[in-house]
Amino acid sequence: MGQNNGLALSGKRVAALMTDGVEQIEYTEPRKFLEAHGARVVLVSPKEKGNEIQAYNHLALGDRFKVEMDVRDARPIEFDALLLPGGVANPDRLRLSTEAITFIREFAREDKPIAAICHGPWSLIDADIVKAKHVTSWPSLRQDLLNAGAEWTDDEVVVDGKLVTSRKPDDLPAFNNALYKELTTPPGTDPGPTS
Repeated sequence: MGQNNGLALSGKRVAALMTDGVEQIEYTEPRKFLEAHGARVVLVSPKEKGNEIQAYNHLALGDRFKVEMDVRDARPIEFDALLLPGGVANPDRLRLSTEAITFIREFAREDKPIAAICHGPWSLIDADIVKAKHVTSWPSLRQDLLNAGAEWTDDEVVVDGKLVTSRKPDDLPAFNNALYKELTTPPGTDPGPTS
């Protein structure tokens, strides 16, 4: 997969869109992975730059992370991919942010990779980008995604076009690898199905 080249993602910028209630490992592990391969990850949030986001480890309080960019100031053209970590409260709050949903929708319109894990795919429903898409998620989102017109399967990682989805923290290695593949596949080429 060419991951030995630590600079394979050099020059790539990834927006991690999240707010309070994010599942910590679903943000920190992809960020660490992407940065190890040369990408620049920016924490984007409906909160203002400099404010903090409270992460969780399941139901226990986790670390706090500083917002690096207010979603109102973020433009998909500035980024190569969008990361949507899970946690129950995080996507629930993002769904109430018109600016966050618009940001996600614009990413899809520009046909750039969007990677959502666990409860992260929940906000994809409001962005109206799951209809006729093959996805996976935390099992409790299955019916919501089906109701929105998605095809849902219980798989470690699912890639449909530029949309990458996974179920839970245990899937992070496959999730990270799928996002890496999307970021390193030249435009106009088909990396092939993953599920």
